[in-house]
Amino acid sequence: MTRNEFIKRLTTGLSGMPQDAVDDIVSDYQAHFEAGLAEGRSEEEVAAALGNPSRLARELRFETGFRNWKSERTPSSAWRAIIAFMGLATIDILILLPIVLPVLGVVFGLFVGVLAAFVAGGFILIAGPFSGFPGGALIAILLGLGTMSAAVGVAALLTIFGIGIVNALMWFGRLHYRVLEPAIHSED
Repeated sequence: MTRNEFIKRLTTGLSGMPQDAVDDIVSDYQAHFEAGLAEGRSEEEVAAALGNPSRLARELRFETGFRNWKSERTPSSAWRAIIAFMGLATIDILILLPIVLPVLGVVFGLFVGVLAAFVAGGFILIAGPFSGFPGGALIAILLGLGTMSAAVGVAALLTIFGIGIVNALMWFGRLHYRVLEPAIHSED
């Protein structure tokens, strides 16, 4: 494979990443080709030594997603990290997907339930004292506040659990990468 073919496949694999990150990565691999040519190696030899550009792109996407997740713990960075992990572990996804999707579905469903409980607590807090709530206005206010605070507490626990799920996926991705890395480099 020539330098242009390698760079084209690498760039295609990196599509969707920020352009400045893609440019940095491409310039690094251009430098590898320059160094190899300076040593008297052909473009094909350098490309073979660098490995499969599609696989490299998946690994680089995972590393970028992992770094973003470590630096900013937001739902969007978590989602990007999970997608990058799934791109790296394309074979393992057949095993992992039936486990991860139901867990994510349950967590999402619980978040919806917590939101509904919070809204119901707010409704009890606001409307309860004026609607003849059983036990009186004070009970309605306390029940509304208690329901809302319980919903906030459960949402906090679910958030911690969700962060744990993303961290576990990132750990598995790093482990997966470390296990495959010797096999990738032995092909050189």
